[in-house]
Amino acid sequence: MDIQNTIQNLREELNQHNYNYYVLDQPTISDYEFDLKLAQLQELERQHPEFFDESSPTQRVGGAITKNFETVAHEHRMYSLDNSYSKEDLLEWEKRIQKVLGDVPLEYTCELKYDGASISITYVNGKLQRAVTRGDGFQGDDVTNNIKTIKSIPLQLKGNYPPKFDVRGEIILPFAGFEKMNQELIEIGETPYSNPRNTASGSLKLQDSTEVAKRPLDCLLYFLIGNLLPFNSQFESLESARSWGFKAPKEAKLAKSLDEVFQFIDYWDTHRHDLPYETDGVVVKVNSFQHQEELGFTAKSPRWAIAYKFKSEQVATRLNSISYQVGRTGAITPVANLEPVQLAGTIVKRASLHNADQIEKLDIRVGDTVFVEKGGEIIPKIIAVDLAQRPLFTEPTHYITHCPECQTELVRNEGEANHYCPNFYGCPPQIIGRIQHYISRKAMDIEGLGGETVALLFNNGLVHDYADLYELTVEQILPLERMAQKSAENLVNGVALSKNIPFERVLFALGIRYVGETVAKKLAKHYKNIDALRQASLMDLILVDEIGERIAQSVIDFFDNQENQIIIERLKNYGIQFEIVEKINPNATDKLQGKTFVVSGVFSLYSRDELKQAIEDNGGKVGSSISAKTDYVVAGDNMGPAKLDKANKLNIPIISEEDFKVMIA
Repeated sequence: MDIQNTIQNLREELNQHNYNYYVLDQPTISDYEFDLKLAQLQELERQHPEFFDESSPTQRVGGAITKNFETVAHEHRMYSLDNSYSKEDLLEWEKRIQKVLGDVPLEYTCELKYDGASISITYVNGKLQRAVTRGDGFQGDDVTNNIKTIKSIPLQLKGNYPPKFDVRGEIILPFAGFEKMNQELIEIGETPYSNPRNTASGSLKLQDSTEVAKRPLDCLLYFLIGNLLPFNSQFESLESARSWGFKAPKEAKLAKSLDEVFQFIDYWDTHRHDLPYETDGVVVKVNSFQHQEELGFTAKSPRWAIAYKFKSEQVATRLNSISYQVGRTGAITPVANLEPVQLAGTIVKRASLHNADQIEKLDIRVGDTVFVEKGGEIIPKIIAVDLAQRPLFTEPTHYITHCPECQTELVRNEGEANHYCPNFYGCPPQIIGRIQHYISRKAMDIEGLGGETVALLFNNGLVHDYADLYELTVEQILPLERMAQKSAENLVNGVALSKNIPFERVLFALGIRYVGETVAKKLAKHYKNIDALRQASLMDLILVDEIGERIAQSVIDFFDNQENQIIIERLKNYGIQFEIVEKINPNATDKLQGKTFVVSGVFSLYSRDELKQAIEDNGGKVGSSISAKTDYVVAGDNMGPAKLDKANKLNIPIISEEDFKVMIA
């Protein structure tokens, strides 16, 4: 008997049974028969370790322990979607698309928006190589061992697949599995999980993959990404993915017009309650990949896709009191403290009241019965008052005049909705909030230091600003509540490692008002170092691409402040990266200095990203759309007709990738 062939045949048979059961929902053998065959394979693999295969179905039972999840950069960024809440929003979205593409026939792929945890899985030569959580879109956590335990995710593909690509999917927990898990917890006297989405997301970060394997998680595929994929549209890619072994939901539909999109939305707004898992809307994508290429991306989202959110569930409950929170910028946020109520799978006790204008507009009073919904926001909000239930003799709400934390009189700038506490450097929540922002994952990403610990350090007089973090010692930290030797060492080591964080993230971490991630990257790239940035005039800043007067003035104000100047000098002395570390390209030139290029179409010598990088490496600038300022259009196959027409009208030279190669040779 050929043992290797026996093992291989058993693997193929069990993989097919897994596919039949978990993807097609059409099992052909009993669970008992499956378990017998799996046990036989496990025994053969134990006896013959020389035939080990990481794609064997025996690897799905888990067993690997992950103490620390490695942070991995996404090869292709994971963008978030813009949301819409009405059909009018979708009509406006289509108008924006047509403005770029021109009057061309459009098709849309309609897919249900599943409420789970996003995942990116890389396949190389048909084998599952790595699985990474969404994270911040640029990087996430490697959860490969845990993902391999989910039986609807193929470990080995079948059919004719590309050599390398990523799949994007949603890890979900079906209602039936969620209820079963909760029932088991209730029976042993434990607290049940709050909702399927959070439980699915939390499962991915369990350290023991054996425990993950016990959870009935599922994965629903929604996108494929890679170079030179063998299809031309989103709908075609979903069908191809099914043939390779993925679970791509069959509810997806190709729509020839927005009217057909609306029909899909209307149908599922009613029938979503019949589905076995949570869904909160419909994702509409321009079907053609060529059109997707032409439309491109904003700083956060693809222009060719949008999420339509179903109308939110609403509940009524009593408003017990109103409290006021102080944010790191000094903004005051009123918060409604509610009689606890179930809403969209979670217990809601608090809701945002936004600002004084909103309270006045809705005439919200303590003791009112109010209607609460989640809408498109994570934090629930009050949308109306049930005036018929209002108690007699209630008083209108008078917005506070002084900071609830430091008692400083609040200010409200003209044209702004929020009240602010101006005591920027003396108000405890603002100081704590700035340090919490500084250590956050998208900023300095200091491991071993969380928001509660920051408050603990501040309240014990150990830190007064984020520069103080670099003077902390293990001996200072140890006496604090819940601090052991190891956790104190981890904190100090995490702070030291943050000295390697690149300049653009340091700039974001400083907490300059209106300077988010994208703006910080633009300013870092333009000015190269902190000294050049703080010496820039208001007009210099405004002339930087996409920097307006409000942002520019905020940057000026930040660097004019003497306390900030002292903190930055201290951070410099501690070794923080205040300068961009340029990647040296030995082939870089300044041949394209002062020239702006727009890239359009599909290329064979370069990928689009390589082409854009080559332009920048040779001193040129990459434009997002054709305008009078464009010097050249680099055109590949299937260049969008709207761009071609616009380039011709503006007499902009259209060159091929071969022409471009000669230009920089």
